[in-house]
Amino acid sequence: MRVRAAGLNRADLLQRQGRYAAPPGAAADVPGLEFAGEIVELGADVAGWRLGDLVFGIVAGGAQAEFLCTAASTLARVPDSLDWVDAAAVPEAFITAHDALVSQGALSAGERVVVHAVGSGVGLAAAQLCDALGATVFGTTRTREKLARAGVAAVHHGAVLDDGPAPLAEAVRAWSDGAGADLVLDLVGGDYVAAGLASLAPRGRLILVGLVAGRRADLDLGLLLSRRLTLRGTVLRSRSVREKAAATSAFVKDVVPLLASGRVRPIVERAYPLHEIGAAHARLASNETFGKLVLVL
Repeated sequence: MRVRAAGLNRADLLQRQGRYAAPPGAAADVPGLEFAGEIVELGADVAGWRLGDLVFGIVAGGAQAEFLCTAASTLARVPDSLDWVDAAAVPEAFITAHDALVSQGALSAGERVVVHAVGSGVGLAAAQLCDALGATVFGTTRTREKLARAGVAAVHHGAVLDDGPAPLAEAVRAWSDGAGADLVLDLVGGDYVAAGLASLAPRGRLILVGLVAGRRADLDLGLLLSRRLTLRGTVLRSRSVREKAAATSAFVKDVVPLLASGRVRPIVERAYPLHEIGAAHARLASNETFGKLVLVL
């Protein structure tokens, strides 16, 4: 592929700092987990794709380069409604959110979902998918501004957890008339895991995706047993090509039509040219972003 734009993710910061090694076979010194571009060369056994096709997808690394080689099974066709910048902001956020909510979280219409870091790229994608699938969202952020802005993604209820997650369970009980949440999408980890479990209804599920708040948590295992809760961790980057292809296939089936119709959309804060990559990393590291940052190549 000739890469036209690539989304930025926190993993890029960690890889640059030497704290998140690329999986075997991925570029060790070229970050980038998602891209949008056009096919300029095909392998001998590739079927279903042609030169010039506009595609986007997730990779284990190397997306922030002029050219990228990846498995054809992990590609998706870019809808006509998206330009390069918007297309590049889609794959990591929407594939991660759909896989966590639907494939692993078994989300159903009518359920109540808590989404942590709802102003992030994945958080905003998750909120929109929940709304499209008939679920309601309680979003959490660390600033009132982000929570207010999250209304563009159908987040009409939430809490500002600027002093930590301790108030979460009580806030969710008030929102749900005492029932609790059916599903928690935890993008931060640390102490949020225990708070998320405490906010769940009986037989609720918590899907852990990120660890920006810490790698350790003190859990009440009695609560896990008595409410018959499910706690599940997930990551996309280290999955096999077959597993990534399956996640992409589910995304193509369920999410691409929603993108094509405008029912859901990527929310991009800003696009940066390649020569401003330093400023882009600084902005991402500030934790003040709302939505996605994109690198234009």
